[in-house]
Amino acid sequence: MDFDQLEIFLEVARLSSFSRAAEKRFRTQPAISSQIRALEEEVGARLLDRSGGRVSLTASGKSFFKYAEETLERRKTILNEIAETERVPRGEIVVGANEGTCLHILPEVFAQFKRDYPNVAVSIKRSDYARILESILENIVDFGVVSLPVNDNRLEAQMIHRDDLVVITPPQHALSTKKSVTLAEVLAYPLVLPKRGHTRDALDALFYDHHLKANVAMELDSSELLKRFVAADVGVGFIARSNIEEDIRAKALAAIKLEDVQVRRDLAIVFRKDKSLSRAAKAFMDIAIRQKNFSAAGAGKRSK
Repeated sequence: MDFDQLEIFLEVARLSSFSRAAEKRFRTQPAISSQIRALEEEVGARLLDRSGGRVSLTASGKSFFKYAEETLERRKTILNEIAETERVPRGEIVVGANEGTCLHILPEVFAQFKRDYPNVAVSIKRSDYARILESILENIVDFGVVSLPVNDNRLEAQMIHRDDLVVITPPQHALSTKKSVTLAEVLAYPLVLPKRGHTRDALDALFYDHHLKANVAMELDSSELLKRFVAADVGVGFIARSNIEEDIRAKALAAIKLEDVQVRRDLAIVFRKDKSLSRAAKAFMDIAIRQKNFSAAGAGKRSK
């Protein structure tokens, strides 16, 4: 039994799926199944029920789940406590963030962090807004990077990036020549929207408040897919300005400012108020604030 097997078991159990766990851990499904079989053979009990269309925990699996969580948390605590005795941060940090943030906001932060602290391992758990907050509360990640607001008294947020949503179209679209458009003008066209998440909730609320009905051509769970389908002229979309800078330079998309409304997308590092952050985690936060041009004094926000 090793730590990798325990992490795989927890991933399969949380997602109720071997295929989704394989995708999350960048493994093949047979490799995931092989690790679970080896773990069950060593434990001497069946941990996962594979019958039916959904993977579920057996009675033994439920007991083992708690053991696996505690074991991995203790391992992390031990490594971090030992690292804290050193002047230079060591150990590991685990960060939760969505696809767009991983691709367009955090790379330069991670690069600088690894240059400054090469002995600290960095793991990224890519997920959506709700799951990231759950992961923070469950101590699966040290902290997450999500859009504000965060309405949970157990969590604290430190803003690192300010952004706004813009309208995106193909370069040849009728709206692409405009400097700004009204929300009503945009909704005259079919829309490509996120399937779920913070941005989708904000857009739905905006449409409702302005008594406008959206003609949704497609719903997608990936910001990169959304950009590709907009570029293919399936519909018009909304996305954070920072997520399309390369696409604009490549003339793959056009971006237009919303004239009559402003949808803010402020990103923050979010962590548990009762969690004692390691030196490595604090160092990462400091770099993120500096990289994104927020001062430590001016960037702080507490979620209430």
